[in-house]
Order: sequence, then structure tokens, then C-alpha cells
Amino acid sequence: MTTQPFPVSEIVASRRPHRKDAARNYDALLAAAREAFAEHGAEAALEDIARRAGVGIGTLYRNFPTRRHLFESVYADEVNTLCRVAEEVADREPWEALTAWLDRFAGYVVTKRAVREALNDESEIFAACRDSMLRAGGPLFERAQRDGEARTDMDFVDLLRMVSGIAATTFDDDAQRDRVLSVALDGVRAAR
Repeated sequence: MTTQPFPVSEIVASRRPHRKDAARNYDALLAAAREAFAEHGAEAALEDIARRAGVGIGTLYRNFPTRRHLFESVYADEVNTLCRVAEEVADREPWEALTAWLDRFAGYVVTKRAVREALNDESEIFAACRDSMLRAGGPLFERAQRDGEARTDMDFVDLLRMVSGIAATTFDDDAQRDRVLSVALDGVRAAR
């Protein structure tokens, strides 16, 4: 897939503490924040996030001095996960690799909605995340196109906008979202 690290991977690595106990707390806070933002949006209470992570509010502030720092870290961690997933699925058949990555991307959109409100398009984190996401998922889409599995009259950004729009919509449950996404991806698949 790629031999160079993604820009977002370097950001995530530079922010994560090296001591095991501190890294565990950091990871727990990221997971709790992701969950709280998905449930309550950008206004999720920091005290609730600390409680969910099983740490005190002081530990949260030691790791994330500002709410914006927490938003950026959650966002970067989510995009870093998308990059890792792209590498993990790269050896699969082209269409299977693309749809596996898009499924994870759809899950990321839920967190992105809340976190994105706090970041602007000019932030360094946003630019690194966008670049990393395009470099991770773009080759999967291009490979599916070359293999005749995906339409060639669209580009990767078109595909991301479509999936983002679907994932950002309110559904009765995950199964309904998955069905709608499947129908949309049938439209992306090249005629056989």
C-alpha cells in the first residue's frame, strides 16, 4: 500500500504518551470522547468523558488542555484508524477491499459530525487528516476502477461525499443504514 507514514499517523504518535499507564488513560479518554461525541455532539460534557474513561478530570486536562485539543485528537485518531484499515484490507479483492474500507468510513462519519464542528478547514490537523484519508482510501478506489469493479465516471471525492451523506442521515438502526449504503454502492459498482 504505502511505505511512507501518513501525515496523521505522525501527529497521533507525537501526541500519545509513552508511559504505559499514561497511554492507557489517553486511549481510554479517546474512546470515551468518541462515544460521548457520537451520543451528545460537540457539547458533550468533559466531566462525563472523564467518568466514562474511569479517570479524573485532572487526567483529562493533563492529556487534553483544551476542548479543541480533545476534538483534534479524537479526529486524528479516527482518521489514523481509517488509514490502518486501508492497509489491512489492501490485499483483498479490489471491490471487497473498497467496500470494507467504506464500511469503516461510514462509522467514522458519525464521530466526524460532532468533532468537525469544532475544527475549521484551515487547521493543520484537518489538512493532515484529509491528505491521509485520500492517500489511504484513494488507491483502493482506483484499483477497483482499474479492475473493472467500480465506475470510472466518478472520482474518490465523489464517492466519499456520497457515503458521508448517507452515513450522516438519521436511520432507524444500523441495519437500515447498511442497507441504504449497500444500495448506493450497487450504483458505484461497474456493470458486469
